[in-house]
Amino acid sequence: MDGGSAGEPGLIQPNTENNYEVSHSDLPLSCPMPGMYLWNSHPKIFLAINSKGPSKCPYCGALYTLAD
Repeated sequence: MDGGSAGEPGLIQPNTENNYEVSHSDLPLSCPMPGMYLWNSHPKIFLAINSKGPSKCPYCGALYTLAD
């Protein structure tokens, strides 16, 4: 995932993409993910995810897919 801004480099803008591919190192999965700006996003929610299909955030509709 790309991210960052002039003010705070390294942070990812939340809710800007509809699909995110995550790895096992990103687990436990939450939306917004660690490293995303939190001030302009929804409350943090933990999502169950597995290799059988994507997990959808009920707040923003982002789909998270677990990479192999």
